[in-house]
Amino acid sequence: MDLQLSGKTALVTGASKGMGLEVVRVLEEEGVTVVTASRTVTPELAATGAVTLIGDLSQPDVPARIVAEALGVADTLDILVNNVGGGDAGAPGAGFLDFADRVWSSTFDLNLFAAVRTTRAALPALLASRGAVVNVSSDSARRPQTAPLPYGAAKAALNAVTKGLSEEFGLQGVRFNTVSPSSTRTDLWEGKQSFGSDLAQAMDITQEELIAALPSQMGMLTGRFIEPREIATTVAYLVSPLAASVHGANWVVDAGVSKTI
Repeated sequence: MDLQLSGKTALVTGASKGMGLEVVRVLEEEGVTVVTASRTVTPELAATGAVTLIGDLSQPDVPARIVAEALGVADTLDILVNNVGGGDAGAPGAGFLDFADRVWSSTFDLNLFAAVRTTRAALPALLASRGAVVNVSSDSARRPQTAPLPYGAAKAALNAVTKGLSEEFGLQGVRFNTVSPSSTRTDLWEGKQSFGSDLAQAMDITQEELIAALPSQMGMLTGRFIEPREIATTVAYLVSPLAASVHGANWVVDAGVSKTI
């Protein structure tokens, strides 16, 4: 299917691996010129041929710099994908009293304020191009008991911000939507030093056993983790003209984990 994205320009944050990297690949397959932002450039990201910018978007002054550098490369911006984030703050099983202020602050900086600041800096260009924004959230925003509480709270706030931006700027031609994945095959679960490895250790099982058993335990109807490309293709559709009437939506990609209507 032709998503009618050829010739457009995108900025994708958190692009060095996982879902962000796959978003870069899918958009490039559709003919999009992609500029990326991440703390490091992995060999896999370098291999895409995308323009790579370096910066820690959780730092207050970095998002505006990244957007300015992206516009210096591309002159225009049609698509913004705020993918940067992380949910592994705290040990598995940690409760509310285990999270100090610094954890709440750093989690919100990465999962909420990075998107807020990047969007603020990019909005003049997006208004000029009548562009589209997708913020990558998490089903933990809807099921906060399944992840460290600061992460779920930050993603819930991101959902609210996305909806508010849609209402404010939709009539001016900029579309804002959210994609909320459930457990996806990324380093968060599969890395050697990750939330997945810590959780497996806490449960006294191997990481491979955890990844094999978790989908059915969570009620994932596919019986497997979500693939990053499944998230990336959803993002690509939402930023495309084919989704022109999709405004302020939260597309949940969770393999049926959510059992509510």
